[in-house]
Amino acid sequence: MPLAIAPVAFQRVAHPDGEVAMARAAHAAGTAICLSTMATSTFEEVAATGALRWFQLYVFRDEHVTAELVARARNAGFTALLLTVDTPVLARRERDHRTGFTIPSELTVASLGQGGLTPAEAFAQMSPSVSWRDVERLAASAGLPVVVKGVLTAEDARLACEHGAAGLVVSNHGGRQLDGVSATIDALAEVAAAVDGRIEVLLDGGVRRGTDVVKALALGARAVLAGRAPLWGLAVDGEAGARAVLDVLRDEILVALQLVGCSSPADVTRDRVQPRAARLP
Repeated sequence: MPLAIAPVAFQRVAHPDGEVAMARAAHAAGTAICLSTMATSTFEEVAATGALRWFQLYVFRDEHVTAELVARARNAGFTALLLTVDTPVLARRERDHRTGFTIPSELTVASLGQGGLTPAEAFAQMSPSVSWRDVERLAASAGLPVVVKGVLTAEDARLACEHGAAGLVVSNHGGRQLDGVSATIDALAEVAAAVDGRIEVLLDGGVRRGTDVVKALALGARAVLAGRAPLWGLAVDGEAGARAVLDVLRDEILVALQLVGCSSPADVTRDRVQPRAARLP
């Protein structure tokens, strides 16, 4: 299935089984889960599910913290690092301020500190100066493919190729960082053209239906990551709910492939989509 689970922090807010239930759902659906640095479950707990697993990594001020996370991911059988580069600082997320949303005090970042860190403690340790040097260093030392998550331009796509990335994710962090940036589906074709097949291209953001997946394939993505929709399923019914959402998405992808005349995701080409007609003023 050309859809994997995007990294979503603090999944135990949605359901007591959190990332473990999500990983089980991904495993049952035959796809991968990307574990967030801000997860409420440990590497080892997610590894025990048997799911294909990637790890989403933030760069920390203390290089030893970053190195320890990478080592734990590698030792627990994670097969790729998704390095998030669009969050050197947290944006002012006005929806959270307006609703008063907070993480319950009993939930911590499970893989940081002794017994976990609070969100504020964890974010305070992140480096605000992530650079292409960090990508090069991780690509050389991590022992895992490094995928740069948060690319929206051809210029950054070319730089990712030049600095050792094995792939990139066209991502705007769910639209929660810099207000007014491009939708990822609008940036995808430019990024894919700049990569020109040198590394893998994925996309996240706004994936709600199987037709969204096929559009992304047509515009140059190898696969997509979905976060919100599986999380909604997790909130409703734990592992079974997340699996139900993945089953719906799989069925929708298959139908969309059939209706555009493609027998597999690899057969989807640019001529299967066209830009929306420009609206008259």
